[in-house]
This record gives sequence, C-alpha cells and structure tokens, in this order.
Amino acid sequence: MKFKTHPVRVRLAGITLIECLVYVAVFGVLLGLGTAALFLCWDQTKAVAYATNDIESALRAGEHWRADVRAATGTISIETTASGQVVTIPEGGKEISYRLAAGELWRQTSPQNVSQLLLSKVNSSQMQSDPRGLVAAWRWELQLNERRRETRLPLVFTFEAVPKTNP
Repeated sequence: MKFKTHPVRVRLAGITLIECLVYVAVFGVLLGLGTAALFLCWDQTKAVAYATNDIESALRAGEHWRADVRAATGTISIETTASGQVVTIPEGGKEISYRLAAGELWRQTSPQNVSQLLLSKVNSSQMQSDPRGLVAAWRWELQLNERRRETRLPLVFTFEAVPKTNP
C-alpha cells in the first residue's frame, strides 16, 4: 500500500529542513564570535593583572625608597657609573645604595652586603636632588618597561621625599 503525500506538506518539510540548517549556521557563527570575545577578554584581563602587579611592585619600591630617604642621617650622594646611577643613603652606621643594572633596580645595605631586588623590567630610573628653598627634597622618576606592544600609556612614577636632616 502506497501513501499519498500532499504536495503542500512536502514543501513545508523542505522549508523546515532549510530553516534548521540556517539555525545551525547562525548558532555556529554566534558560537565563534562568543569564543573570540571570550579569549579577547581573557587576554585583556591578564594584561590588567600584569599591569596591576607592576604598579604594586613600583609603589612598594617607592615607599621603601621614601622611607630610606626620610631616615637618612647624612648627605645623600649620587654617582653615575657605566652601568647606571648609584644613589647612596647613609642611615646611622650603615649605608643603603640603590643601583640600576640591566633593567633591574637593586637595594644594597653596606655592612651586611645584603642585596635585594626591588624591581625588574625597569626602563629608566632617575634619582635627583630637588632643592626647594631651605629644604633639600629628593625626587625619583621611574619608568617601567611595557609588557605588551599595545600598551598606550607607559607606567611612569614620580616619588618625592625629604630627609630628616636637612643642610
């Protein structure tokens, strides 16, 4: 026994199959766009996390430097060497020196010869005296390397401090 199909039903079934293929194609495109957006957001989130870590490290190093400058008991000296700038801060019976070498900022305490890496990925570091009338203030200008080429704003910091003993 043969069933007769109505011509209208055949056309409707064909349209439903085409609609189903269109829905699958649209779903694939949306899934692809969503995946691309997810990975873009993931990449940007990692960039923000790296920048936050760099900012936190720079601020911690700046507060350390400011504390050392405030605790200075003598005249702070600056020496320019082939490898970079060396700033020596006398504190009581010890001397603390800050030096930039190969993109890394080191803090060294003289009698114990204890070196501490404060910052890596440093582009430039400039510590200088900033006399203001009767007060001998100090300024440290610091720029970190960019981790990504797409970075629009470089990480630049300026720290200021005044020694306890002024000339």
